[in-house]
This record gives sequence, structure tokens and C-alpha cells, in this order.
Amino acid sequence: MRKFKKFVSTAIIAAMAGTLCLTGCGSNSSSESSTGSSKSEKQVTVAIVQPMSHTSLDQIRDTITSELGKDDNIKVVTDNANGDTAALSSIIENYKSEGVDIVVPIATSTAQTAKSVYDGEDTPIVFAAVSDPEAAGLTGEDCANITGVSNNIPADEIVKLIANFQPDYKKIGFLYTSSETNSVSTITAAKKYCDDNNIAYEESSISNVSELQTAVESLISKGVDALYTGNDNTIASAMATYTDVAYAKKVPIYCGADSMVADGGFATVGVNYVQLGKQVADMVEKIANGEKVSDIPYETISDYAKYVNMQAVKQFGGNFDKKAFEEFDVLVEEDGTSHFNK
Repeated sequence: MRKFKKFVSTAIIAAMAGTLCLTGCGSNSSSESSTGSSKSEKQVTVAIVQPMSHTSLDQIRDTITSELGKDDNIKVVTDNANGDTAALSSIIENYKSEGVDIVVPIATSTAQTAKSVYDGEDTPIVFAAVSDPEAAGLTGEDCANITGVSNNIPADEIVKLIANFQPDYKKIGFLYTSSETNSVSTITAAKKYCDDNNIAYEESSISNVSELQTAVESLISKGVDALYTGNDNTIASAMATYTDVAYAKKVPIYCGADSMVADGGFATVGVNYVQLGKQVADMVEKIANGEKVSDIPYETISDYAKYVNMQAVKQFGGNFDKKAFEEFDVLVEEDGTSHFNK
């Protein structure tokens, strides 16, 4: 993946050495985890549940599955509600009946459903991609069995992202799904930042994908010259509609995740979902190896992604100062070549 001005390697390769110990009562060998705890002889079943399919959520699932797949002592099962709220509850209820050992709900709605289904139970719940765990009711005395990794993005970073490319912008358009706690939380924080700093904005919310085109058109008609959507699963699943409408009016779309840029958004200072998936997998490993959930506080994504889509720039006719790109990796080239997941 290339950088503007200079090429900088952003990959950090961590070498880990494992010690293999032969047991005295069998022919198989066992290994110690990175935490130093001996793995249980009992295979641990981990259930990963997502509310729907789109690039971000699939990337989280695939990363967690890949990381945990390196451990023969862990069995991973996955399921997808495909946007059906009732099915989401049924899936988690089924896993509870089957007695899975650890549940990994992806996204806020899934985590809240898991908490409800496992109310009063000790089964560990390790959420992935919950923007505001406190607002979602996933912290506190009744959540001793819950931890995970948040994908929260600081509000000031959102505005700085837009100002970096469009220093003369007049008004930001915030677009989100009203039923998604994670998305509402991100936009609420961004609006407060704008209010505190006298930054003009408009907002529009949708309840389903069918309202997306009208919502984008409404914001543009109000004179916004930049659009922003955070970690919003509904909108992320319909980026083609979003970009078609916005770019036809030459308005850039800034996003909360690299996957949304890969799917057509212009730029992000947001979540690297491979990194998030690895952090979640590491937590699951610790719990599988005997650590108590109550001793593992939830974390926030440790490394933010800075990506741009040059094909998008061509589509909306952007003309930016080259210096604005210096800190950003090119995720999609002007000809459409994608470096996502590569």
C-alpha cells in the first residue's frame, strides 16, 4: 500500500516464541498461551454472532476466527442474523441451550441481546465493535461477565479529518441510523464538539436502508459540503447508494472505518477492524486459559486507521492540497485497485 510523498511501512511484526512440553500421560503435546497459563484439556467452544453482513462486520468475524483457529483447544462456531432482530435473539438463545463456553457478539445490538439472553448467567461475553459500552448498558455491577473492545472514535478526530482536506468547509452533514446506539453515540459526541466550537452542521437519521437516498439528498439540499457517517452498520451495508447520491453532487463522504472507505467512502481516521478483531481474539484466549472476565476491563481500539480512496476523489471531482494526504495510506487507487485486506 503506497503513501503520498514517501513510503512508510506501518506493519509491526511481532515474533512470539512458544515452548512445547510433552505430557507424561499421552502422545499429544500441549502448549502454553501467551499469558503463561496452561490450556485446559477441555475444548472451549466460542460462538461468534453478527447482526448482518457487510465488509466491517465480516472482517471482524474473519479475523477473530482466523486468530482463534490457531489454537487447537478452541472450537469456533459462527452465525449471522442477516438483519433479522428476532433471528438474532433466537441464535443466541440456541447457543445458550447448546452450552457454548464464550459468546462473541459483534456490534452493539448483538451485545445487548447477548446480555439479555444470558442475564444472571456466568457465561463470558466478549463484545466486538461497541462504540459506547456504558451507554449500551454493557458495564456496571450486572455486567461482571462482559468485556470486549470498543470502536469509539474521538469526536475531535472526526472534525479534524474533514478540516484536513477541506479547510474552508462551511457545514458538515451528519448521517446515521436512529436505532443503532453505536452510531447515535458517535454523532452525538461529534455534534457536541461542533456546538462547543461554533461549527455549523446538519443532521439526518434513517430507520432503514430504503430511506438513505432521501436522507442524503436532504442534507445536500441544506448546503453541507462534507458528509460524515460513523460506525453505522445499516449505512455501511449500502455504501453504493450513499456514494452514488453524494458524489453526483460532488460532496465527499468521510467514514468511521477503513472498510467503508474500501466500499466507496473518501477518507477515514477510524477503525482498523483487523486490529480490533485481534484484540478481541486475545481477550477470548485469556478467558479460555482461565482468566476471569471481571479481571479484563473492556478496551478501546488501540490503533486508528488513516485511509483514502483515490477513485472516490475522481468520482466527486475533488481537488485537494497534496500535503493533506501525507499521513494517509491509499486504500483504493484511482483506477479502482484495492489494497483492502492485503
